[in-house]
Order: sequence, then structure tokens, then C-alpha cells
Amino acid sequence: MYSLFLIDSLPTSGTYQLTGDEAHHAIKVLRVEMGERVHLSDGKGNWASGTVSAIEKKSLAIDIKEAGFEAPEATQVIAIQAIPKGDRVREAIELLTEAGVDEIAPWQAHRSIGKSEKGSYKWRVAAREATKQSRRFWIPTVHDVATTKELLTMISGSACILLHESATHKISEVAQSFGANTSKIYLIIGPEGGITDSEIELFVAAGAKIAHLGRPILRSAHAGIAAIAAIKSARGIW
Repeated sequence: MYSLFLIDSLPTSGTYQLTGDEAHHAIKVLRVEMGERVHLSDGKGNWASGTVSAIEKKSLAIDIKEAGFEAPEATQVIAIQAIPKGDRVREAIELLTEAGVDEIAPWQAHRSIGKSEKGSYKWRVAAREATKQSRRFWIPTVHDVATTKELLTMISGSACILLHESATHKISEVAQSFGANTSKIYLIIGPEGGITDSEIELFVAAGAKIAHLGRPILRSAHAGIAAIAAIKSARGIW
């Protein structure tokens, strides 16, 4: 497995000097070695691959061997994640990112226990770090915290799945029911205390379809990775 480092300006040839936090992580944490193959990416689909040709105290040189662009998947998944309590919001973002989510919209649901941190920098940092860990070339967009009213506007007229344990249809069935040309699927994940009846009614009126993940009831922070796996399998992405 090649290590991935995220940088702003991506080289396509020659020798690149990796510096700053990424170099520190490579040298001190990952302990990369001479001749080791690594990946670079700008987090927007562009990537380059090369071998380490020199290692200094605060930088390393990478001889670029190839470069390219990874196109986004035909069907993108946007997770609407009710804010969990404490550090579970970070865990939720990490798991969603590792599952391949394209966008994350933190949701201040009626029963959300976690605090609303609009424009939270640390959530975007969590998505960036999880992108590196999962060796993705796309960093998912993490939106500011949204209200139910704002989300209703977001999902209007789009394919949307709302997770709920009382649903009669499996998530795989609902995901397969959307047309082959569906470019986006919204996924609504409720809080620990559950989505209220009024919230369900509003989302369904906006076009959301209710689905379940099977018999086990997952934590709010954990449901997303299972749901995205089911969606991607059902859509033939995995």
C-alpha cells in the first residue's frame, strides 16, 4: 500500500520537495524509506506517484513517475448526518469518508445531542485525515451545519433515502429503484434519539424514501458506513 500525501499544487513530472506537516508525517510518523513509492494528490481527483529519492530532517524529495486524474463516481452519495454527541461526530465523519462519501451535511436534528458547531474547522480536518488514511484522491465536502428546513431545500427533487428501523423496504431495494442515470443519492442518518415523526413526514413529503439496514440497530455514527456500502453495492459501484 502506498502512503498518500495531500498538497495544494500537484506536480506532474520532475522531482517534488515535500515539506511542512506532510513531510513531518512522512518522516517522523510513517518513517518512509529511500526508494519507497508514494502518492500525492490535491484532494480534487488529481494525483501523482513517485519514489522517494532523498530524505532530509524536514523534507523529502519525490521523483515523479506518473500522474493522472481519477474521475468522480457516476453516482455520488451525500450523507446528511445528524450530529452525534461528543467525539462521535468526528468518528462519523471519518467512517463516512472511508466509505467513499462525496459530501457530508451535518444536521441539527430535533433530538441531536451534540452541539452545533457551524463551519467547524476540526470536522473538515477529520475528513482530510480520513481521506489520507483511506488513500482517496477526493476529499469529501463538509458543509456547515444545516437545519431541517435547509435540508428540505437541498434534497427537493433528488433521490433520497431516509434510514429508519420501522421501514418495510431494505436499503438495497430502494437504492436499486433509482434510475440508472441518477447522479446523486442523499442519505439521511438520524440522531441517537431517533428522527421525530414530524421530521419523517417533512422528508417524505420532499421525496425521501424510507429504508432499513437490517435487524441490528447501529449507532448514529456507525450507520453511515454500512448504508453507503449497501448503496454502492446495489448501484454496482462496488
